Amino acid sequence: MPIIEVNNRGVHVQELNKGATETVLLVHGMFSNLSIYYFNIAPILAKHFHVVMYDLKSHGLSERTESGYDLNSMTNDLVNLLDSLNLGQVYLAGYSFGGLIALKMAVRFPEKIKKLTVIEAPDPNDDKTRDIIDDYSREFLEHYVANFTDTTKVKMGKRQMERNHRMYEYLFHETSIKSDMILEKEFFSAAEISDIQQDTLLLYGANSNCLKAGKKLKNKIRGASLLEVNGDHNIPIQEPVSIGNIIETFFNNG
Repeated sequence: MPIIEVNNRGVHVQELNKGATETVLLVHGMFSNLSIYYFNIAPILAKHFHVVMYDLKSHGLSERTESGYDLNSMTNDLVNLLDSLNLGQVYLAGYSFGGLIALKMAVRFPEKIKKLTVIEAPDPNDDKTRDIIDDYSREFLEHYVANFTDTTKVKMGKRQMERNHRMYEYLFHETSIKSDMILEKEFFSAAEISDIQQDTLLLYGANSNCLKAGKKLKNKIRGASLLEVNGDHNIPIQEPVSIGNIIETFFNNG
């Protein structure tokens, strides 16, 4: 469990196939951690690429931080991580909120990104995620997991449930995460999205309530491809082999 110091903060990082010449960097979603890639998707990519995964601030094993969850701060964190690992230019993929971070990286630091894969990035103007923060309770989590496991075939044990509950309690009640998310409401409407020049692959679940956001991005990003995968917002868990193979093919072709 390597924890490295990045800009005076502990960041949990995992790497596979460090000898490869090209690097894929994977960004997980809000209220998750790098394990969403580690066991299934990352090993597929590691057949050809050096793969880097990290836990966002206050997630997984990375250090807790009360503020700085807006996209500028999150991309500053990522650039500092790239510099710490001596990585110049990478293939970048992000899931859900991590997809928003990936898009913002392509906007702010295009010289750092070779190609871009965005998985299930939600429209920040959608109030549903912020409503979850207001409605959250332990009972809410237990109810969500009961339904979540129906669609993802993954069971969450009591210990993991308690760890997640503590993380949510901290993020929702002791950090600036909600006010920072509100700052990003107009991100998909901003002109900067249309300025993205990298080859971009958009992966969304055919039954996802975020698919509309993917179609909006396809219309805004020149040359972007939208691929619908069987499943809903949880496609990295529901179809990890398909997701890994699709990303590997996209990044490996040029």
